Amino acid sequence: MVEWTHLPGLAPYAETLAAMEARAEAIARGEAEEAIWLLEHPPLYTAGTSARAEDLVEPDRFPVFPVGRGGQYTYHGPGQRVIYCMLDVKARGGDVRCFVRALERWVIESLAEFNVTGEIRPGRVGVWVVRHDRPVAADGTPAEDKIAAIGIKIRRWVSFHGIAINVEPDLSHFAGIVPCGIRDHGVTSLVDLGLPVTMADLDTALMRCFDPAFATIGGACTVAD
Repeated sequence: MVEWTHLPGLAPYAETLAAMEARAEAIARGEAEEAIWLLEHPPLYTAGTSARAEDLVEPDRFPVFPVGRGGQYTYHGPGQRVIYCMLDVKARGGDVRCFVRALERWVIESLAEFNVTGEIRPGRVGVWVVRHDRPVAADGTPAEDKIAAIGIKIRRWVSFHGIAINVEPDLSHFAGIVPCGIRDHGVTSLVDLGLPVTMADLDTALMRCFDPAFATIGGACTVAD
């Protein structure tokens, strides 16, 4: 059983991080069920284990929190659905690569509920959308924007941290960093794509798509079956 929890308001980052790590430890000890927390944070930047100093463009704009998850700099703020995933990876097949693919599949299938085609790209973590409304690059490749970030840490076979999906954040806030170290592409949101999607709409899609996305975790490690 996975326990789903909505955290109200704007969850303070440090306190929420500590509570998340405590819950993950309890799961590892067999003292708590798996958990998914759905929340929003006040505006802030997080620095993953691969963050580069030069990618923090405006260090004084928002608080910056070094964190132990994989990845580089990310932004969190109002209008972005943060999904903390405290899941038993060993019980779900024990293959970290397949587990990450399941997270990607979960995001892609949830976005598909709104007729958004999310895709993954080699060498670029997260979920991307092609912008057919923008000119192609000089080499003919289409414009693409990131709509969801994924960054997890696994300790004692339990995952924590997780996913951030842009519903209607202030996209100008991303200008203070180079998101995930990628300079050649931008960021977008469901509302920026012209879709009047609410946070509650996305939450419904996430809950509906969770079990199907993880049902094939023991099979091929792909985002499409």
